[in-house]
Amino acid sequence: MRAPRETVIFRRPVMVELVPYGNPIELDAGMMGQITQSLGGNFTLVVDGQMVRLKGSDADAIGKEPPAAEQAEDDDTDLETRIWRTLGTCYDPEIPVDIVELGLVYSCELTPMDDGRSQVDIQMTLTAPGCGMGEALANEVADKVLALKGVGEVKVDMVFDPPWDRSRMSEAAQLALGM
Repeated sequence: MRAPRETVIFRRPVMVELVPYGNPIELDAGMMGQITQSLGGNFTLVVDGQMVRLKGSDADAIGKEPPAAEQAEDDDTDLETRIWRTLGTCYDPEIPVDIVELGLVYSCELTPMDDGRSQVDIQMTLTAPGCGMGEALANEVADKVLALKGVGEVKVDMVFDPPWDRSRMSEAAQLALGM
């Protein structure tokens, strides 16, 4: 059974992105919305019949706490493993499954830099080539990976060849989506 949507009132004006177009719009204080998803530190809401994505850093606009900053891992986990874990905290705003389980990340390559950190090159795609959320998702991926200890640079390339299809999804993702 699906959890009920939580109704919220915007406490201050805030910029959000229209889903799936990616266009920024400003919502006014006093507007009502319903949270449909709160994964990966961001919120997907329905406001006046439109789906929007609110960045976690603006969570106070709906009376929520901003997500805690990612803590550097003190264990001996290698950087590539930490990067893949971090990619697993990024979500398509319309689908409650992370981008790794959806099969949207095609590759993640690390290249040592002179200062001991690594350059990270990520190739990823979208479930639909025309989705306007691509830039927002790529920026989220880059920001989260760049925040990891040991990462010096991040380059995220959005690619559409080969095209994404459902066969790229993990079994867990297919089960979560009832496929």
